[in-house]
Amino acid sequence: MPITTIFFDIGGVLLSDGWGHASRRAAAESFGLDWEEYADRHEKVAHAIETDRLSLDAYLTRTVFYRPRSFTREEFRDFVFAQSQPRPETIEIAQRLAAAQKYFMATINNEILELNTYRLEKFGLRSIFRVFFSSCFLGIRKPDEAIYRLALRVSQRDAEECIFIDDREVNLECPRELGMETVLYQSAAQLRDTLKQHGIEPSA
Repeated sequence: MPITTIFFDIGGVLLSDGWGHASRRAAAESFGLDWEEYADRHEKVAHAIETDRLSLDAYLTRTVFYRPRSFTREEFRDFVFAQSQPRPETIEIAQRLAAAQKYFMATINNEILELNTYRLEKFGLRSIFRVFFSSCFLGIRKPDEAIYRLALRVSQRDAEECIFIDDREVNLECPRELGMETVLYQSAAQLRDTLKQHGIEPSA
C-alpha cells in the first residue's frame, strides 16, 4: 500500500528537544541547582506536565521554586524557552513534502502545553502540518499505544499507509506493531534517503 500519511515527531527531529535531559542538565548547571534533586522532582511530575495535568507555572513551583532562589521565575522560564532551536534541513524536508500536496502531514509528539504552542508558532510548524497529535492536547503520550491509535482514528488512515519518524526507538515500537512504517531519525540526510527508499521524495 502506498504511503499517504507522514507523522513527524517534533523534539529531536524538526527542532531540538523542548525540555529534554540535556536542557534540564544545562539549567541545573546554569542556575546552580542540585542535579539529583531536580532530576528526581522532574521525573515525579514528567507525565503530568506533558499531558497537561500540570501547568508550566505549577511545574516550576514543584521542581525549582519550592524554596527561595537567587534567580527569578521569569529568568528560569526564559531559559526553558530559549532551549528550543530549529533543525532547518529537516524542517525544509517537511516543508517540501507539504508543498507536494501528496501526503497528509501531522505530528505525534510529547510536549509541555505552553512550550508546544510557542514552538508551533515560533518555527512556523502550523504552515506545514494539518494536525498536531501532541500529548498536551490529548492527555496521553508516547510510547503509549493509545496515542498512535488515536492518530490513526482521527486522521482516518490505515496503519499500512502511514510512516512515522521519531528519534527514539522506544517510540517506534508500538506504531510498528500496529503496521506503520517507521524511521529512526538520525539526520536530515539519512531521513531524505530513507524516505526515498519508501518512494517518498520532497518536491524541488
